[in-house]
Amino acid sequence: MSDFFIYLRLGFDHITDPSGYDHILFVIALCAVYTLGQWRQVLILVTAFTIGHSITLALATLNLITYRTALIELLIPVTILITAITNFFYQEPKSRSLAMSRKEKQPWRYALALAFGLIHGMGFSNYLRSLLGREADIIKPLLAFNIGLELGQLVIVGIVLSITYLVLNIIQSSRLRWTLIVSGIVAGMAISLIINNPLVAK
Repeated sequence: MSDFFIYLRLGFDHITDPSGYDHILFVIALCAVYTLGQWRQVLILVTAFTIGHSITLALATLNLITYRTALIELLIPVTILITAITNFFYQEPKSRSLAMSRKEKQPWRYALALAFGLIHGMGFSNYLRSLLGREADIIKPLLAFNIGLELGQLVIVGIVLSITYLVLNIIQSSRLRWTLIVSGIVAGMAISLIINNPLVAK
């Protein structure tokens, strides 16, 4: 197996690893207000997040920016909490056709995903730098790791949207109720991460 595919696999495994569930929580929070029929909107949203974290992941890995690790580890759950809270104020489209239309898009959600991606990218860089060590050529590993992260995100999105489809169409739960339940659980877990962060727990 080439180094490219090794780092691609490492990126995929990193974001899908349950032990590092903070990034998973963020993707779930992003998807919580959408249905399977809105997959295009979710894809754009996740891509905005990917662009954000790709920028800072590259800059941090190349040592072009520096930051306090503890601060980033605090800001990541803060981004999760804010995203979950915004879901509480999401207004469900009055009709299925409106939900599927381009007019229903909320540009600020994409801007928020992009901005928060910048923070998450610095969190990803700690892991990648520990893998690279003294390796001379880091461009290909960086690209492969990013692609692996994106593929992992898409898997998480697919699982979340599939579960949402089952809940709304098989169990026939209210879309608003489901959104509030998922967002509430994510918000609670984010608050726990914030409280247990070394900067807060002092």
